[in-house]
Amino acid sequence: MKKSTKKKSSKKVAKRMLVFGFFSVVIISVVFISILKIVNQIVMKYNEANELEKKMADLEEKEEDLNNEIKRLQDEEYLARYAREKYFYSKDGELIIRIPTEEEETQ
Repeated sequence: MKKSTKKKSSKKVAKRMLVFGFFSVVIISVVFISILKIVNQIVMKYNEANELEKKMADLEEKEEDLNNEIKRLQDEEYLARYAREKYFYSKDGELIIRIPTEEEETQ
């Protein structure tokens, strides 16, 4: 009798260990997958932040260029020259002949 009770109790222990092991693997898997998802979100946010910083730097540079252009446009001499070059305005008796640049020729 003692051998059969030992076998039954060892079978019960083995079943309990199997069930405990299965649930342990499931819990560890769920935790691991959750951690991977969080790490993935962190990496995506980090990449997005880098892209936004690059865009911000570009926009700040563009803003600086535009502010410089505003300052130059307040100079009457520069404004007159700009209007003549950009919009083909001419002084009285002045003839405008435009020579295309290499960039304009390739377009």
